[in-house]
Amino acid sequence: MNQDIIKGKWSQIRGQLKEKWGKLTDDDLGRLEGHRDYLIGLVQERYGIAKDLADTQVSEFERSLH
Repeated sequence: MNQDIIKGKWSQIRGQLKEKWGKLTDDDLGRLEGHRDYLIGLVQERYGIAKDLADTQVSEFERSLH
């Protein structure tokens, strides 16, 4: 899913992000605003995982939105 689609559907996606990654705060999601790289960094930081694993998880999440 490309950035424009994510930004356009942000309000719907925000809830799904919170379900998938419950450690993300509302403030995190407010700053995120559909920026994929920032999401990867947050997932990496909050869950203590490697960047490539966080990227894989975000990619899987994106595919689930189709």
